[in-house]
Amino acid sequence: MKILLKDMLCVIDDKAVRSDIYINGGTILAVGEKPLDFIADKIISGRDRLAIPALINCHTHSYMSVFRNIADDLPFNEWLFDRIMPLENIIDSSDAYWGCLLACIEMIRSGTSTFCDMHMFPNTTPEAALKSGMRAVVTRGLSGGGGDTGGSRRINEAIAEIEMFSGEELLSFMIAPHAVYTCDREYLLKAVKLAEKLSLPLNTHLSESAFEVSSCISENGLTPVGYLDSLGFFRQKTLAAHCVHITEEDMDILAENSVSVAVNAKSNLKLGNGIAPVKRLLEKGVNICLGTDGAASNNSLNLFSEMNFNSLLHKGISGDASAVSAADVFSFATENAANALGIEKTGKIKAGYKADIAILDTSCPQMQPMNNPVSALCYSANGGEVVTTIINGKIVMEDRVLTEIDEQEVYYNIERIKKKLKEKR
Repeated sequence: MKILLKDMLCVIDDKAVRSDIYINGGTILAVGEKPLDFIADKIISGRDRLAIPALINCHTHSYMSVFRNIADDLPFNEWLFDRIMPLENIIDSSDAYWGCLLACIEMIRSGTSTFCDMHMFPNTTPEAALKSGMRAVVTRGLSGGGGDTGGSRRINEAIAEIEMFSGEELLSFMIAPHAVYTCDREYLLKAVKLAEKLSLPLNTHLSESAFEVSSCISENGLTPVGYLDSLGFFRQKTLAAHCVHITEEDMDILAENSVSVAVNAKSNLKLGNGIAPVKRLLEKGVNICLGTDGAASNNSLNLFSEMNFNSLLHKGISGDASAVSAADVFSFATENAANALGIEKTGKIKAGYKADIAILDTSCPQMQPMNNPVSALCYSANGGEVVTTIINGKIVMEDRVLTEIDEQEVYYNIERIKKKLKEKR
């Protein structure tokens, strides 16, 4: 389909310009001058509208949407080991699929086109992502020991999933050892070897809690960052979620190895884990992107909220009002995120880039007056302003109506799962 976004206020390279955007299939054909012989199949007016590169969520557990508001106000270890893991044993693949679709609804409605998902139920994330029309980086969470049959099963599931969906344009993959505290040394090396064999990046949780760090130092004599570095982990392109409790030396290792860090500020604070040193990481040249984490720990998958929170948080703790600017966090959620996930030509409104665009209504009071659209995205918007979401040139939400997902069917199944969890927990 050929789409014309006509006379649209657009955010291009952190600046707002008014222009026409020409889309052909999954690609932005041109911004500004009309391409020769272009005849639009659909025209979307730019009146009272702002077009932005659709946002990219670099760390989710989408199936955990079924656990939203079910295990709150708990310390991290109790939350994970005593509440969430037992709940994971109650749900099945069908439940996880509906949880992922619920996550997709929330993300599409708040202008997100792409998510990097660590999951534990084979095939559910790719199936839900394809159903919704979203772009997804799929990472089957791996945990276990070198000789553990469960660990071997998880690796085999990851391989089978990659083989099954490798031809899908909207899907890509990473190898995802869960964390240093759920994978022993032999198992981590297996994961690295698999990533090298398949030429895939690695995705892991890293230095999320103080307990994780102290345990790793006690067992290995190194911080989690130092430990993974000693194993050659960072020779592969790596996306590390959290990185809350890290030393200057850790940050140098991350910078030297071009490791991208997905910060999950709201999740980290809610679980009492602390605050990632984002300002210092930026000074070191580390590529920062944003994640929401799962809805069991955030309890939202809304990147507008995450942009706002990250900017305000780091200004407050540093005492520097210029720290982590609106332009910074917008880059975290777009261009930086695309770099972290290795998805080429996304994260910008630019000719030749993928047509992943969110369109916001600017006629609402919180967006007026539009003195600085980038500031408005960070400090004023709440995500509810998104009216249309385009992913790979396909309109997956138009005028706030989803085109690919039957929302009522999803909510029906979520209610069923809620009752199931209530009965069994």
